[in-house]
Amino acid sequence: MRITLVVCMMLLYAAAQGAPLFHRQYREGETVKYHMKGKNEAWQYEIDASGIVKKSDTGVFVEEIGWSDLRSGDTALPIPPESAAFRQELSLDPGFGMKIPDFSDVSPMLIGPMADLMTFYSDLFLAGKIGNLSKVGDHEYVKVGGPNSWADGSRVILGEDSIDFDLTVKEINSTTQTAKLLVRHVPPGEPKVKLPAEWMKKSVADTPNNWVNVEKRGDKYVAEVGKETFDVDIVVSLRDGRLLNATLENPVTAIRRECTDVALTQCSAPTPRQILRQIEVQAKE
Repeated sequence: MRITLVVCMMLLYAAAQGAPLFHRQYREGETVKYHMKGKNEAWQYEIDASGIVKKSDTGVFVEEIGWSDLRSGDTALPIPPESAAFRQELSLDPGFGMKIPDFSDVSPMLIGPMADLMTFYSDLFLAGKIGNLSKVGDHEYVKVGGPNSWADGSRVILGEDSIDFDLTVKEINSTTQTAKLLVRHVPPGEPKVKLPAEWMKKSVADTPNNWVNVEKRGDKYVAEVGKETFDVDIVVSLRDGRLLNATLENPVTAIRRECTDVALTQCSAPTPRQILRQIEVQAKE
């Protein structure tokens, strides 16, 4: 009990002095395990992610993450062998170069989970880079705006969003030795997404369009455009900065048109779309 109290006091003292809360302390060879639940409109799933921490030749710690045990309801969904063998590289080491995996190498079923786990890591990575988020109420707005892509080159031929980051420290709990971070992904003033057709440039909601998705379905193209936001809550350990649990709520207000040409000029009338994705991830022992 006394040791725990001393640790808590040290953590609170560090926070009071402005020490960064969101700093990951890695140990080479340690394992990471997560259970993820996702809901994307009618599609619901659960999946496990696990990996091991390795150290590169340049001294940067990297988590090599594999995916397994995908289920929807009571049904197990087999992951193709090449996708099961694929290792996603993530890290909260400040020397790591965060990048989107080559989604053409994995099953479409894994693109969502991989991108969402990367979102949680990217948000924490950014919080650590900022460095001055040290006490409850600390806030930082980061302008990014550059496009993020989830296109796989075959089914999704264009998939991009453009966001800025609004970060706030919501809670520091000395009893559980955890900190809670809220990261709001918001549309920038001038989104950088590609909008290949003129009709896509008209705002669908109350901000410039910052989300676009074009899929090839047979000899047609399904094109969607609109406004996207994320609210991400992340809880980390104050002992080592490890991600303990996180949730993501991702609404999109959009319109959809079915087109017969790749230039997206010969299209049906627009149909309103409300999309809501909800993701949660929990660290496992």
